[in-house]
This record gives sequence, structure tokens and C-alpha cells, in this order.
Amino acid sequence: MKPTARKQAAPIKLKLKAEDRRQVRALLSHGLISARIFKRARVLQLLDEGRHSSEVCLALGTTRDLVRRIGLRYLEEGLAQALFERERPGSARLLDARHETQLVSLVCSPPPVGHARWTVRLVAQEAKTRGLVKTVGRETVRLLLKHHDIKPWREKKVLHPAPHP
Repeated sequence: MKPTARKQAAPIKLKLKAEDRRQVRALLSHGLISARIFKRARVLQLLDEGRHSSEVCLALGTTRDLVRRIGLRYLEEGLAQALFERERPGSARLLDARHETQLVSLVCSPPPVGHARWTVRLVAQEAKTRGLVKTVGRETVRLLLKHHDIKPWREKKVLHPAPHP
């Protein structure tokens, strides 16, 4: 069997625009940036100096692939996209402020008949049956209660005011 030769990618040749070069230099001298942004700025700076991508890899302890991606992103999309993270898609929030308020007030009310106190699962179940939300998971409820520092499952003897006659 004959070993396959790996294709060598063409080296990245880029020259930073004067304004971009100033911004990169300012970022590197600032001192209070994340390590990722620092490394990306340094990659661009070394490529701008005319260094080969393999030299940049050795100098910064990165992979050729990373150097190549950063260089190509600069050439195609500009400095901001080469330096900073792209916004990642995420799912939309299940609960808006109104739903959160309704769930918190639900937990502050007495638990349903047959239950001594609220649990996370019980809150999620009651929210669905009462029509407060279409769907909600127990983890979402747990995070909401944690955010508001509410722990109804710890309260064993909570006195709720009796209705006046």
C-alpha cells in the first residue's frame, strides 16, 4: 500500500490595512483582552509581517488550521470578524418576564391540595395545567427559582394567612 501524500495548503499572504494594523497594535498593547482575542490579533500581526503560517503556528503554539481560518476570515470578512467570536444561534427564551412573574407568584401561593409544599416538578406541572405557559421543563423552573432565590421545597412549615371570615 502506498502512503498518500498530504496536500499542502497554499500559504496565506495578507497585508493589514493601515487602520487595521493600528487597531491590532492597540489591542495587543492594551493588556486587558481575552486570550483568544490576543492570540487572533497576534496571528494577524505575524501574518502581516510576512511570516509563513507554519512559523506562526510554532511561535504561538497553535495549529495551521487555526492560523489559516483567522487569515481567511480577515481576507473575506474583515478585522472584526477575524478577531471576535461570531454570535452563536440559540433557542429563544421559553419564559418572558410576565411568565416568570406568574410562576414566582404561583410558588408563593399555597401548594395544591394533597401536597405539603411546592417542588420543582409540581411547579412545572401546575404551570402547564393552569395554562400559565404552554410548555416548561423542570430545569427551566429550577433555574428561575434559583435566580429569584426561592426554595419552596425547603420550607416545611410555612404559615399562610388564613382568609378572613
